[in-house]
Amino acid sequence: MESLLGILIYAFWILVAITILVFVHELGHFLAAKLFGMRVERFSIGFPPKIAGKKIGETEYVIGATPLGGYVKIAGMVDESMDTEHEGRPPEPYEYRAKPVWQRMVVITAGVVFNVLLAVAIFAGLKMYYGETYVPAERVQAVYVEEGSIADSMGMHTGDRIVAVSGRPLERFEDIARPDRLMADRFTITVERAGERTTLLGPEDIGTQLSRTEGGFGVTFESTVVGGLVEDSPAQRAGLEPADRIIAVNDQPISFWRQLTQKVEASDGQALALRWVRPDSLVQDPDVPDEASYRFVERTPQGYMFEGDIVPEQAEDDGRFVIGIYGPSFSEEILRQEYGIVTQRFGIGEAFVEGARDTWMNTSAIAVSLQRLFTGREGMDSIGGPVMVAKVAGDAASAGADRFWFIVAILSVTLAIVNILPIPALDGGHLMFLIYEALTRREPSLRVRMALQQIGMVILLLLMVFLIFHDIFRLF
Repeated sequence: MESLLGILIYAFWILVAITILVFVHELGHFLAAKLFGMRVERFSIGFPPKIAGKKIGETEYVIGATPLGGYVKIAGMVDESMDTEHEGRPPEPYEYRAKPVWQRMVVITAGVVFNVLLAVAIFAGLKMYYGETYVPAERVQAVYVEEGSIADSMGMHTGDRIVAVSGRPLERFEDIARPDRLMADRFTITVERAGERTTLLGPEDIGTQLSRTEGGFGVTFESTVVGGLVEDSPAQRAGLEPADRIIAVNDQPISFWRQLTQKVEASDGQALALRWVRPDSLVQDPDVPDEASYRFVERTPQGYMFEGDIVPEQAEDDGRFVIGIYGPSFSEEILRQEYGIVTQRFGIGEAFVEGARDTWMNTSAIAVSLQRLFTGREGMDSIGGPVMVAKVAGDAASAGADRFWFIVAILSVTLAIVNILPIPALDGGHLMFLIYEALTRREPSLRVRMALQQIGMVILLLLMVFLIFHDIFRLF
């Protein structure tokens, strides 16, 4: 039942995302056609069969039962409907075919332009509403490298300090995952280790490898500072408090949160000897009551040191062993002091400049990723079909409105790039016909256009089926 509910949730959010993207894309075609006096006979969100429709003026507005797309039917244009009723008669002034080539080019590319503008608007809106929170790279003096991760395979070690990514100095720690850095040719990480700098080469198929690990590069830096405790948990009963820093487990020093969770999960329920430091400002009296299960060790420059035994318990949801603590979020003062976290706010003008910059960055990265796919440098796992898109949209919606809208912006850019590819049945295919007409001063024959349109539709349908099955095999 939970699996079915999850599928329904994913389906709902992908439907929301696709409806937004298709509406904006088709609105671009619609407004451009109206601007040049073309008659728009139908504005459809979704493909047939028709669920509902209403005619207003000369245009019928339709909702189709097949939600993976939409179209605007312009009089005198050979499109997805394969309508050739105008063949053999002279063009009417309001028809698409009666307009100059440059106007038809504007109409054809307007959908792509509107998708790009939507991405700019979403990125700008996110910047205005949420601002931009980041960790200055200079404050992250060492990282933890997950065993078996991409970073590990590159030769990174726990304790390394990252100083540059793809040849560019790292100013914000989050920039190690920037699309333009990851898709650089070639992706590199420069680290400082034992006072020396070393540049490590990333895999050539970085996009494929990231997709196989759900985007995980394998590098974290979160320390072992306790942000909070679960009520009546092993950690709370043992005497841990918020702002404590756990520094050792079973006499083995640790510095990173991931090290702590790995040791707890591997405990198999056996008692762990933990040692932690509490800031001076939080200690009224270092003497521990006799009945307490922990004990005072010594005072250090970092604060008062305590130690005690904790017996992990199994979590009810996934069966993992836990001790009932969680780390502080970036919004909490504990981490702001430790890492100097910065939240930058933007005015309207600044937000739209940043939105345009983010759109260009992601457009370039997606275009490079597709180019690498077509040249064989990336595998099919580097792209996702409808099922993967649904999963990503559903997960993003669960993570919050900001994450969902970010994914919608990325999908809008992706839709724009895919639509402008020179494939018949896509906007790029129509544009190729118009470029041919502009260069030769003659329109391609209707028979040729119809044949290519049908071939294009078959190719797209076969590709869609392939991607759906490919996604299912990846997920299950």
